[in-house]
Amino acid sequence: MKLNFLNRIYSLFSIKKSIYLIESNEDIVFLKEILTSEALLGLDTEFDWRNTYFPILSMLQISTRNKVLLIDCIKLKNLNFLKKILEDRKKIIIFHSSRSDTTVLSTNLNIKIINAFDIQIAENIISGGDIKNYGAIVKKYMYKNLEQSQTKSNWLLRPFSNEQLSYAAEDVDFLLDIYDKQVRKLNKLNKLNIVIEKSKLEASKGNQELYVSRIQKLKKPSRLEKEIFMWREKYASKKNVPPSQILNNKDLKVLINKVQSKKMDKNSYKGFFKDRLIAEDLLKYIEL
Repeated sequence: MKLNFLNRIYSLFSIKKSIYLIESNEDIVFLKEILTSEALLGLDTEFDWRNTYFPILSMLQISTRNKVLLIDCIKLKNLNFLKKILEDRKKIIIFHSSRSDTTVLSTNLNIKIINAFDIQIAENIISGGDIKNYGAIVKKYMYKNLEQSQTKSNWLLRPFSNEQLSYAAEDVDFLLDIYDKQVRKLNKLNKLNIVIEKSKLEASKGNQELYVSRIQKLKKPSRLEKEIFMWREKYASKKNVPPSQILNNKDLKVLINKVQSKKMDKNSYKGFFKDRLIAEDLLKYIEL
């Protein structure tokens, strides 16, 4: 644990909590003790999702009332113990815009969080429909301006830069304080239960297979369109590459139109793919 080192860094950013970088197996016992004893946890993730079908979890940030835990998920190979802790229905897991985080946790660690509270959803109810980013919510409740320069940072590189560590810590530092203030407002509005149910629903969407939300975006798809779409998803997941790398959306539509108009023979398929094996796999899938 690099407690002293990180505290010196974060004293520059007015973070009063003790901050721990968890990056070795020796830290696991300490981490378990802290997380098991807490009923409220703030959570965020840093990940890379540019060149793969499945997101790659780099860092898991968790905040308590007096600590920020930055967990290096690349260096630590066995994080299975987190499933029991984070799925504990006696705990409330606080997010901002939970779906991407629950997607990353589900695909990487098989963690299915349901008992969530989403401060973005809460703010939407409190403010009457406004969708606000994390920085705007922090500024409203905590009167602080966040540095967001690491949003597109490469989180797969090691070691983390001081700027990355600062960004990661700030992303969870205020979640519990904002939760407290929003709950008071929601109780006055008699809308706390609405936010809780909406938060659980949003978190659960991240627990679905990745294709579910994607196929729902298709507008009145034909049976053939669904079949080819699902073939692309399955093939991309098998190879762990973005679906667009198998067949981009524009070519997907052209291919479907030609198949439906019966202007395609088996050799024509090869023109849509750099690798003939991909074309042959598609032909087997749709049984042409």
